[in-house]
Amino acid sequence: MSNILFEHYRTGPRRSFRARSRIAAPATAVWRWHERPEALADLIPPWDRVEVVSREGEGLAEGTRVTLRLRVGPFSRLWVAEHRAPVPNREFHDVQVRGPFAEWDHVHRFGPDGSDACVMTDEVAYRLPFGPLGALLLARSVRRRLERMFTFRHEAVARAFTPAAVGAADDHGRTPKLLRRPGP
Repeated sequence: MSNILFEHYRTGPRRSFRARSRIAAPATAVWRWHERPEALADLIPPWDRVEVVSREGEGLAEGTRVTLRLRVGPFSRLWVAEHRAPVPNREFHDVQVRGPFAEWDHVHRFGPDGSDACVMTDEVAYRLPFGPLGALLLARSVRRRLERMFTFRHEAVARAFTPAAVGAADDHGRTPKLLRRPGP
């Protein structure tokens, strides 16, 4: 659907991942799409066993917290993320307060690309759990999982701004909830 560029790089134990694609909508519209209460659920791939447990706060405001439950086999783990440093229509951070990583800071950016499009960039700086052993055992699978997850996310946002989805917007410019595609 869209051309998504991925970059991976590393500085010591800290790893970084970047996904970037062009979305056929202005940055302000993509920002508003992300502000919707259901946006996070729309961005969770159907193959991931993740559920939104709670949300405290409004939209992308500073301090808004989201709690997710991740399931792996018979185990589950809570992941608490907090929105920080929002710059309306440009960027916001999701910072892990508690969760599976030793560190996680996800920056969402929306940069104008002409009057009717933007470049959406997701940049994640993270440290794997369990130190060098975690890096040895988890780095490759986390890298693949990030690429797969952000492919889904970028395609989901792009689909929300296709002519069919935009034509179905209500009087407030809100597009209908995305239909999830089947898992792989």
